[in-house]
Amino acid sequence: MSARVDHELVIVGSGFSGIGMAIAAKNRGRDFVVLEKGDEIGGTWRDNRYPGCECDVPSHLYSFSFELNPYWSKAYATADEIQDYLLYCVEKYDLRPHLRFGSTVARMTYDEGLAAWHLTVTDRDGVAHRLVAGAVALGVGALHEPRLPEIGGIEQFRGELMHTARWDEGATMVGKRVGIVGTGCSAVQAIPHLAQDAGRLTVFQRTPAWVLPKIDPAYPDWLIDRYEKHPWLMKAHRAKLRAAGDVRVGGFTRAPSALKAASKAALANMHSAVKDPQLRAKLTPRYTMGCKRATMSNTYYPALARDNVTVETSPIECASAGGVTTADGTTYDLDVLVFATGFDVTGSYRHLHITGLGGHTLESDWSTDIDTYFGVTAPGYPNLFFLLGPNTGLGHTSVVLMIEAQIGLISRLLDERDRRGATAVQVRPEIVPAHMRQLDERSARSVWEEGGCTSWYLDARGRNRLLWPGSVGDYERKLARPELVDYEFTGSATG
Repeated sequence: MSARVDHELVIVGSGFSGIGMAIAAKNRGRDFVVLEKGDEIGGTWRDNRYPGCECDVPSHLYSFSFELNPYWSKAYATADEIQDYLLYCVEKYDLRPHLRFGSTVARMTYDEGLAAWHLTVTDRDGVAHRLVAGAVALGVGALHEPRLPEIGGIEQFRGELMHTARWDEGATMVGKRVGIVGTGCSAVQAIPHLAQDAGRLTVFQRTPAWVLPKIDPAYPDWLIDRYEKHPWLMKAHRAKLRAAGDVRVGGFTRAPSALKAASKAALANMHSAVKDPQLRAKLTPRYTMGCKRATMSNTYYPALARDNVTVETSPIECASAGGVTTADGTTYDLDVLVFATGFDVTGSYRHLHITGLGGHTLESDWSTDIDTYFGVTAPGYPNLFFLLGPNTGLGHTSVVLMIEAQIGLISRLLDERDRRGATAVQVRPEIVPAHMRQLDERSARSVWEEGGCTSWYLDARGRNRLLWPGSVGDYERKLARPELVDYEFTGSATG
């Protein structure tokens, strides 16, 4: 490592991606630091603290393959349990000395002569510091920057405003007039709790969700004990869960008709709880299941059927000091307005102000299209790696599987760079267009583009730039045996 470089590797973010990358770096003996803008690790599971927050992927699959957890309390873990799991990993692998909390990356600029990244990092007091990194791994995630709808006059609203990803844990909804915008995954989890506490709850729905019944049994002590004493049983259970997820991918990418049985189950779930025909009509999706992320809940539909809950399908036109008015002229007086409106999937990268070769900025390069190679590397940005980057999200199984594959690729590329005595590695620019065309061709047949809905999976031109249009196994195989000729290794570590 050059004397002018502070760390071989800087990892930005401390969720699953950042923690996993840090463990791999430590196992390989690399000098690294993890920059985290918050006061604790956790990423998504630290930030999302709304009532009812939990994972919609089975617990035993939503964990590192090398660090299985026999102590999950039920089939789908709560946010608190997942955060505790990540905290355990930090302590077990002794990552605390490498963590720098209250550190926000404000700017990143590549130095071609040094083959390193100059980072401007601000602390809690807004004081800027400089850091030079031989390589950077971005684990900032897509579920990070809240997306807020544009509502005229919202600045006049005198009540409480919050996004589900920025929940005020000290807030109370008891007896209040509450409005919630959105009916996606977060809303489906939060609405039953809000309905129970609020004096009046208004759900502002643009598009109804497909909500399947949730099979979420608690794990008895005897089973937890068996998993602890016989890890192979836990591994077998994990393999079964993974196989079940892999079966579903065909319904999303090739044959949406395969999801008809699940659609019927979701409708039956709704009909069993909602008897009012008008409310049923509002809650019946008119698009193919999977076009938006399907959700699971046994309490969502009963909550919407409560006497103190109204489902409003007319869009919000404007806000005032005391509430909001919808396009049909109805005014709702509100004490609290909650946005469950998803995330800006590229916002986390845009705020880093990344400048690569030739003065190109990532924000500019990605303003018209997002070009990456397997979501991990981008042309023109040497020694920069994305974890859970574009086109690597999943709608059918655990993203932790994708994260581990990406960590493996990054580790191999850095090892190969060092083995060759080079100082920089990046994907060859001429390789990427064909790769992106292949992703577009595969996505064109998917339910995400043909399912008849508008979702945050797609960019402004209707192209999938969030999800991997294939199986996890296919992705893992491609990254486990990378074609090294697809990458440029440049510079000399001894020159």
